[in-house]
Amino acid sequence: MHGYLKGKKILIGVSGGIAAYKVCEIIRDLTKSGARCRVVMTSAATKFITPLTLETLSEAPVLCELFPETSRSDVIHIEAARWPDMILLCPATANLIGKIAHGIADNLLTCICMATQAPILFCPAMNTQMYLNPIVQDNLKKLRQFNYRFIEPATGNLACHETGIGRLAEKEDILKSMVQVLYASNKLKGIKILVTAGRTEENLDPVRFLTNRSSGKMGFALAEVAALHGAEVTLISGPNNLKPPPGIKQIRINSAAEMAVQVFQIAAAQQIIIMAAAVADFRPKIISPTKIKKKTNLLKIEFEQTVDILATLGQRKGNQLLVGFALETDNQQKNAIQKLKEKHLDLIVLNDPQIAGAGFDTDTNQVTLIDKNENILEISLTSKFEVAQKIFDKIIEMSNSSRDLTPEIG
Repeated sequence: MHGYLKGKKILIGVSGGIAAYKVCEIIRDLTKSGARCRVVMTSAATKFITPLTLETLSEAPVLCELFPETSRSDVIHIEAARWPDMILLCPATANLIGKIAHGIADNLLTCICMATQAPILFCPAMNTQMYLNPIVQDNLKKLRQFNYRFIEPATGNLACHETGIGRLAEKEDILKSMVQVLYASNKLKGIKILVTAGRTEENLDPVRFLTNRSSGKMGFALAEVAALHGAEVTLISGPNNLKPPPGIKQIRINSAAEMAVQVFQIAAAQQIIIMAAAVADFRPKIISPTKIKKKTNLLKIEFEQTVDILATLGQRKGNQLLVGFALETDNQQKNAIQKLKEKHLDLIVLNDPQIAGAGFDTDTNQVTLIDKNENILEISLTSKFEVAQKIFDKIIEMSNSSRDLTPEIG
């Protein structure tokens, strides 16, 4: 998960269903991402998978008994309830769902769920007819009314040799839902945000183009964080192999000219614009209609400038908050501040690709934020998701101080 869950404390409740074996991969991925995991099992769960297996994977003792003989405390459920940042119930059986829906706390896991203030994410998994049973559906509805979170089960082949809804959701979908639970807020609810990401490609002939090494990962992380904070996000991205974050509108482009058209079409309606894309500054003046053949050892290409999208937005903006990126290899802060002023930006994010782990196509980044008052904030090397969070902390702070983000681009 590229550090999204790093340092988070996750309590995983395992109940007695055949899908219990799938939690092994989830725990393994969580620990690899840097999360701290603790597992609580019901007695039925231990019939499907051993506590030793989950203890080895989670690197922490597995809790099973409400009153263990070796415990020094008779309030183990309270201690466990206060520990996590979130609780993942995986798999969540019809029995577990029914007990929590009716306030029944007759084992360690249900007691913890009753006592915790941490958000709880249910991952239902059961036979199709059990899941569709009106009683189970009523229990699910009741829990949703109390703001419990759910990830819907998948449809497919079941352990009972039937086909239908009831399979445990896919691991990647569960991990994404966990990120939603941990980071979602309404800080940017109702705010329209445009993010650009990735590179552009400028055609030279039918088989060749000129481009740069931008992967788009930073822009995609910014779009994801904006959506997690409740914003209405549009992501305009150049060629990449990334899966768009959930809950956003994505527009794909190839060239700088296509990027300019799409940005200018919707810019006026945006309250925050973040230009994280690495847009080509130049393009071939003439695109050959046929493949250029190797006739001599020397090939001359004449270039022309592309539209400066960021500068145009800066000239047109009213109350919008405009954020740009500057990738510099020398005189970094001086050049970034010059760009900030010349292009009428509110905030600029300075990158240095020469720093190990902060270059192109990495999952980490190290940046410097400089606002229009030349206040400087250094963000040390960390995941691009965490960098995006800190950038938005600054954006939200600036938005709150400006009080008015009414779009006024003409």
